[in-house]
Parts: sequence; structure tokens; C-alpha cells
Amino acid sequence: MKKIIFISALFIISILPEGTMKENNPLLKTFDLPPFEEIKEEHFIPAYKYAIEQHNNEIKEIAENKTPADFVNTVEAIDYSGRLLVQVNSIFSNLTSANTNDEMQKISKQVAPLLSAHSDDINLNKTLFERIKAVYEVKDKLNLTVEQNMLLDKYYKQFVRGGAALSEADKAELRKINERLSVLSVSFGENVLKENNRFELILENKDDLAGLPESVIDAAFKSAQAKGYAGKWLFTIQKPSLIPFLQYSQKRNLREKMYKAYIMKGDYGDELDNKKIISEMVSLRIKKANLLGYKTHADFILDENMAKTPARVAEFLDKLWVPAVEMAKLELSELQKIADKEGKGIKIQPWDWWYYSEKIRKEKYDLDENELRPYFKLENVRKGAFLLAKELFGIEFKKLEGIQIYDPEVEVFEVTEENGNHIGVFYTDFFPRSGKGGGAWMSSFRKQYKTNGINVSPVIVNVCNFTRPTEKLPSLLSLEEVETLFHEFGHALHGLLSNSNYPRLSGTSVSRDFVELPSQIMENWVFEPDFLKLYAFHYETGEVIPEELILKIKNSSKFNQGFATLEYLAASYLDMDWHTLTDTTVTEVNDFEKKSMGKIGLLPEIEPRYRSTYFSHIFSGGYSSGYYSYIWAEVLDADAFQAFKEEGLLDRETGMSFRRNILEKGGTEEPMKLYIKFRGKEPSVEPLLKNRGLDKLKKGRI
Repeated sequence: MKKIIFISALFIISILPEGTMKENNPLLKTFDLPPFEEIKEEHFIPAYKYAIEQHNNEIKEIAENKTPADFVNTVEAIDYSGRLLVQVNSIFSNLTSANTNDEMQKISKQVAPLLSAHSDDINLNKTLFERIKAVYEVKDKLNLTVEQNMLLDKYYKQFVRGGAALSEADKAELRKINERLSVLSVSFGENVLKENNRFELILENKDDLAGLPESVIDAAFKSAQAKGYAGKWLFTIQKPSLIPFLQYSQKRNLREKMYKAYIMKGDYGDELDNKKIISEMVSLRIKKANLLGYKTHADFILDENMAKTPARVAEFLDKLWVPAVEMAKLELSELQKIADKEGKGIKIQPWDWWYYSEKIRKEKYDLDENELRPYFKLENVRKGAFLLAKELFGIEFKKLEGIQIYDPEVEVFEVTEENGNHIGVFYTDFFPRSGKGGGAWMSSFRKQYKTNGINVSPVIVNVCNFTRPTEKLPSLLSLEEVETLFHEFGHALHGLLSNSNYPRLSGTSVSRDFVELPSQIMENWVFEPDFLKLYAFHYETGEVIPEELILKIKNSSKFNQGFATLEYLAASYLDMDWHTLTDTTVTEVNDFEKKSMGKIGLLPEIEPRYRSTYFSHIFSGGYSSGYYSYIWAEVLDADAFQAFKEEGLLDRETGMSFRRNILEKGGTEEPMKLYIKFRGKEPSVEPLLKNRGLDKLKKGRI
């Protein structure tokens, strides 16, 4: 493997007093890749304090520069500053998401206000803002590149939106709000993590396993063994355990117990209850938006997104809601019919939806997901993703050995061009554990950028929660898990293939409603018949997935899309309802949520994908007023994929155009301009409606 220069640390060496980097803190040393085996919990607080101090010194030097402000000595200088702090924070934030413990959570609560105060110290620095403003006011005379103009705009807006133009009294108020919000966000996420780990359904009677596939039973047995419940079966509300249980368990009372445990997270009125946190966060977000001149938090957030206004988001969601409700009602009718045939007098409830949907899938499409799983061994699916990246974008992945990792299940790959030139390093972390948050995500240990003519290569990670291997079986993925792997891999490619000059604009540093395009477009290849044959092989026989199963997948591709669309849209409405509030009076969370769902007419048999008390995306994950962005980006990805359908699924020229115009550009240009450069036109909503089977139900509303 070629030596990977960690420019951030090397850059800092040149500006620090000699010897200061020789201390015994691995976080403050020069390294190629994070030295996980050397890092201890006690290193973080000292590293943060030291790195913040160094960043403060850099900012002071920029702000007090006697030379008149220009793009290089002010805007560029700010963007390249704080590399040591970025180094420390990227490692800590990734570990607290993927490999945390009680001590790390305590540290996180100390770190959050430190970082909030440090950010405010910069954003509220009047002298620094005056220098940025001086450059901004003459930008039309500076002959800046498109990327430089974007960077200047970003920093000017950051300081204005960060409160630089406020009175001293309002600045002090903003500091208090930001500090409190940072602590509340950490607490919310910590509570959700603990809730995910708290619930256990321990079964001792084999009769209670009725209907469950052997692979699910084996996994539950292994989980019980690991927890010390010898001879029993353990089920949790982690998705790889929860969803198969809801799909297959014949014990309706147990399905109800599992389902309610999931949707009641953070809502038990105990030490992990998130309702008071939500009320306070929503109130503080309104106050902050008002201080900065915005009517609502959503107005503040969306000003930076493609959608721009809450009204435009609402209009977009409404167009999709109408056909989705119609489709879901048809699906519900089918579920009730099959339940009625059993003669048990059951009225479909939310915990029945997965179970009877699975029955319909078998009856209507002769498709059993357990028939498919053997063809989706995790390692083969990942090879498929790597193959797709090679064919479209001309890149290769080589597994690295001997690299320090933060958990034994983490794997590391070097990413290169076909000619062998180094691009970056890619970590994968695929299985659930108690110290890992739920869901799936991409992050970076180092972003790509350039400094002094040298390219700093990215270090990217994908973290997921997939079905674990057992003693009898390898990890065999569900269809949803296969899509998730490709989705997160798309985010990884966005980070890996970045070709930006500045850290601020690199990789996934784009608006929330554009960032999902590179991830979601990758899902389009997953079940394409010709591509399936390149990676879907039976884990035992090596047999390629048969045409019969491919046809079943295709025929069932629009199955249950009313439900899937409705639960997603419901969560999007809930997000927007919370963040278009103007009254800071503390709100009763459950009453508010009930009214929100009643207003849109959500079917009682369907819950929103996330209830407020565990809606981490919007209360601890950076997607507030932005959960709509997944389906907004789906309009883009469905339309963009048509280019590949027209030119060829694996057409290299089209792939390289997507790489050059989307993946490499990061946030260096306006998103729609980048999209049009690739596609030649603005996107159409029709491919999305067709993909979800909603095109025949729209009734002229789209």
C-alpha cells in the first residue's frame, strides 16, 4: 500500500512550537490512518482542549492580520485552519456513533458544550467577520473561480447565520441557546441508543418460535448465548431481529409486544424519556431562528437547501401523499381479506402489517424472502457494489491487512484508479452491537481536499446493522439490507471520489436534499436482472440467481409501496410540523404528534417511520426540517438513472459523466447546475411515480 500522507497533522506541525507534538497523546500525533489501538478514553478531553487552543491561535492570527483582507489570507486561511481539531473530532464522533460506551457518552456530554462555545467564538468574532465581509463586498472584482465564489458565499452566510451581525445582547443569548441545544442533542441520541439495547424478548418455549425461519431462530439462539441466556432465544428491537420477527412470527401477542417496544422508545416517562428534550429543543430552535431573522426553524434550515421554503416542501409532499394514501388503502384491504380467511376475527393492526404482507407476497408473487437470502451473502453483495464502481467509475478496491481498527469486525480497503493511483481508504463496519447506533450511515475520518498543490486523500467509513452470521450460516442479507449496502456505498463514493480544493466544499458537503442523490441512485442497479447475475450467487453452490427468482423480484418490485411511501411521508410531515411552529410554549409531544398525523389522515394501521421520541434524524442527526430530502432526492435519482437505462446499465461514458459532474464536485457549485450538467435538463417526477407504482393513482395531482 502506498504511504498515505495525513496532511492535516503535517500542516499543523509547521505552525506549532517545536516539541509539542511529541506528547503521549496519539490523537495529536502525525499518522497515516487513525491509530485506534493506541487511543484511550482519557486522551480525548486533553486532545480537544489542545486542538481548540491551537485553532483559536490560528483564528486570532487571521483576524488580526494587518494586511488588507483578501480571499487567500482570510477565506482560504479560515478553511484550512483547525485541521488538528478536525482530526480529533472525526475520530471521536465516529467512535461515539459506532463503538461507544458509558465513558465515551460522558465525554460526549463534556465535549458538546466545548465545541458549541468554540464554534460561537469563531462565528461571533466581529473582527473576523469584518474581514470576510470586506472580501464578500468586492467579490465581483476578484476574478474568483466558481469554487472560490462558492466558498466565499458559504463563509459569508455562515457568519451571518451564525449571528455575527447580532447585537452583543443577542449574541450572548445565541451562545446560551447553542450550548443548550448541543447538550440536548447528545442526550437525545444517548437515550435512543440505550432504548435500542434495553428491550429483550427472551423465549424459552419452542412453540413461541412458530413460523420463524431457521436462520432467524439460529441468530436468536446465538444472541441469547452471547448474553448468557443458555438454551433460550433472544430477540431485540434492532432491525435485523425485529423485522423478521414481525414478518414471520405466528404469535400475534409477541408481534404486538415487539412492535410496541420499538415504537415506544423514549416514551416511558422514565430516565430515558425524550419528550421533555424534544419540547425544549423545539422551543430553543424557534428562538434561535427568530434571533437570526427567520420566522421558523424550517425557514432557517431550508434557506440553505434546494427546496428553499417550507411551503415548497409541503407542496411536494402533498403531491405524493394523495396517490400513496390510495395505494395504502388498497393494500390494507388485501391484508384484511387474507386475515379474514383465517377466521380469527382479527382487525389489522400496525403489528400485523409485516406478517400479512409477507403472506400476500407468497400468495400473489410466489416469493419468499428466505428463498432469496441465500443468493445475497454479504461478501458477494459487497463485491457487487465494488464491481459496479469499477465498471462505471473506473476504480478498484483492495483489502488491506494489518491496519489498526476500532472493532474486530471492521474491514479496510484501499481504493485506487484502474492504473493503481491511490484515491483513498474505505472502512466497512456491518453488524449490530450494543455500542453502535441503529440504522446505517457513511462518515469520514478524513475528507479529501488540496493544500499547497498536494491532494489529501479521503478516509471514509460505512457503518450498518445487517443480519449477523451464525455458526451455521454466513451473513445472508434481506432485500432491504442489500439496498442499504448499495445506498451507503453511494455516499462513500461521494466522499472517496471528491476532487475539491477546499475541505468546506468536499465530498458530501452539499445541501441535505441533494446529498442523497449519489446514494439513492446506486439502489437502482441492485435488482436489475442483468446486474443481479453479476453478484447474486448461492452461498453454498455458487449458482447464479435463477431467472425464475429474478422475475419474481421484478414482479413484486412495487409490492407494499403504498405502506412504504406513507410511513416515510408521515415522518416527513411530522418533521416539518415540529419545525414550522412559531409558538415557543412547551408542547405536549404525544398530543402534538397525534394532531399532526390526524391532520394528514394517516391510516391508523400505519405509524410514521419514526415517532418523535426516537426520531434521531431530526433531534440528534442533523436532518431537522430535512427528512423530506430522501424522497426529494429520489426524484433526482430516478430521473438520473434513466440516463443509464438509455445508454446502458454499465456504460462507462455515462458513469464517468456522473463521476465528473456529481461525485467529484461536492459542494463546489449549485446542485441543480451540477444535475443539469450531467442530465442535460431538470429532473422529472414521472420516473419516481413509476418506480413506486403510484403513476396510475396520481389523478392529475402531480
